[in-house]
Amino acid sequence: MVVKAEGNKGKLKAYFKGVRSELKKVIWPTRAELLNYTAVVTVLSAVVSIVVYVLDLGIHGVLKIFI
Repeated sequence: MVVKAEGNKGKLKAYFKGVRSELKKVIWPTRAELLNYTAVVTVLSAVVSIVVYVLDLGIHGVLKIFI
């Protein structure tokens, strides 16, 4: 059992070594890019929310007439 535990420990260590290696390859966004992307996502989320709300009001109104 001890040998197997050491083997798993080695696999875990190798896994995290690989993760660290891959994270070094990532091209992280600059602060300006990050703020720009955040603004775009926030604005688009608000627009989609408003569109869904208006559609919901319309569907509710139509169903209220017929039901």
